[in-house]
Amino acid sequence: MKICSICKTEYDENEPDSLYGEAGEWLAEEFFKDAGELCKSCRENRARLVMMYGHEMNT
Repeated sequence: MKICSICKTEYDENEPDSLYGEAGEWLAEEFFKDAGELCKSCRENRARLVMMYGHEMNT
């Protein structure tokens, strides 16, 4: 079990991901440089937020 760096809950890093979770993992690797440190919920939420508001960061 690991501890999420955002929400501080314990999580199983081998838990299967949803599509949002996979997108969140990609964002963690490519943009935020915190891959392997976030739980499934935080990865999914980050992906949703970037889908909604990420265009504002890239303008």
